[in-house]
Amino acid sequence: MDLASLFALAWPMLLKGTGYTLMFAVASMIFGLPLAGLVTLIRVLQVWGLSNLMAVYVSVIRGTPLLVQIFIFYYGLPSVGIELSPITAGILTLTLNVAAYMSETLRGSINSVTQGQWQAGTSLGLTRDQTLRYVVGPQALRAAVPSLSNSLISLIKDTSLVSVIAVTELMLATKELISTTFQPFPLYLGAAAIYWVLSLSFEQIQRWMEKRVAYPH
Repeated sequence: MDLASLFALAWPMLLKGTGYTLMFAVASMIFGLPLAGLVTLIRVLQVWGLSNLMAVYVSVIRGTPLLVQIFIFYYGLPSVGIELSPITAGILTLTLNVAAYMSETLRGSINSVTQGQWQAGTSLGLTRDQTLRYVVGPQALRAAVPSLSNSLISLIKDTSLVSVIAVTELMLATKELISTTFQPFPLYLGAAAIYWVLSLSFEQIQRWMEKRVAYPH
């Protein structure tokens, strides 16, 4: 089979797989960013009874492989009476995973703002919460945008692991095509090219966001 015929056959399935990949990445980021913000606030403001719990959550997520987390949510939860569809399990796992990493990015950005900014807020009569919202938060967000965007790009590649629970995202679609065409090299290259194009697209979004939150010149 020549390459033109191969990709004419493979394109519809690869396109469908790309759609699932984008769905997982975008949905997980949409749900993960607010969760990351909440976790960050709880830890920065040291909310009693919750701060340590959030620290344990972040530690567990960062200290275990994403693949194991997917297995726990999809194959493990049914043993305690909780059954999730593959798509729900995939989005939930990716959301919890990316939220933990983004919360550390946000927390690090907040901690990078000098103590003088906190003191300035206090001198203006602002509470600690108000200082975080109006003084420290905007400055921290500017510093966090590149790392948050990198998390999204990494998330696009991490969606390939969802194929282990039978969701036909890009990687599983490629494997299924290989099993019928016996053409692994061009199909894997095609999948890699699609991941690269997706990453380049989100890099453009990252640059746009950086300009939007940049200091005025």
